[in-house]
Amino acid sequence: MISLPLVYTVLALVAYVTAFWYLLSHLISKNDTNQWFFGVVLGLGLVLHGAVLYNDMLTPAGINYDVFNLVSFTSGLMLLLSALFSTYRPVAAMNLLGIPVAATGLILGFAFSKDKQLIESSSIYLDIHIILSLSAYAVLLMATIQAVILWFQNRELKNKQKRRIWVSLLPSFQAMETLLFDMLIAGFALLTVALGFGFFTIENFFGQHLAHKTAFSIVSWFIYGSLLIGHYKFGWRGQKAIRFTIMGFFLLALGFIGSKFVLEMILGR
Repeated sequence: MISLPLVYTVLALVAYVTAFWYLLSHLISKNDTNQWFFGVVLGLGLVLHGAVLYNDMLTPAGINYDVFNLVSFTSGLMLLLSALFSTYRPVAAMNLLGIPVAATGLILGFAFSKDKQLIESSSIYLDIHIILSLSAYAVLLMATIQAVILWFQNRELKNKQKRRIWVSLLPSFQAMETLLFDMLIAGFALLTVALGFGFFTIENFFGQHLAHKTAFSIVSWFIYGSLLIGHYKFGWRGQKAIRFTIMGFFLLALGFIGSKFVLEMILGR
């Protein structure tokens, strides 16, 4: 018998593929997209993606924080945020990256999360802290990808003799850089709330099993905070902003992904 999660997964993938090809064809032809049609199709894919996550993550024993569930959650949230950013910035082309990433995350979550050990939390406060942390992680991952794209875009724009076609699909460099700082502000705010909430509500927040993760997160927080202050007070932008963004996320990922991978995939906990 075909399960509902399988049906939801297939329908979500169909919606994602439809939205991707519709957006790509209109960007290449430079025709205006039907925002209503694109929004409905993409929204349907996100709702179905959420339904799959609801089934896989919420269990009678608690929330399942399996690695592949987290990949699916993060990729879906990234696409949702990308779609929201494109409603007020001329950056619809960014969804061309967000859609396949979300589709890949959905497939990985559905295919591989079932056989993994349930990793459950012990309190609602820990659940809130983890969800806030994941949200911050998703936004700052988007900012890092945006920074990498900006680096390549800047290099291609300087090379006037041979310019690749993908550059013509992107918004202006200024619009892309403005979006980068929108993402950084949102991610920094979420990271601030996540760290503050964890500090005041979670026992042993600086305990041995969390010490390295907390330390990396705090250092990353200082890097992002310094970049935002430098940008708005001293006009930091361009290559300096790109370097700070990538360095901040590298440290954040080192604490988050490193501890998660070691505990679950290597130690089997």
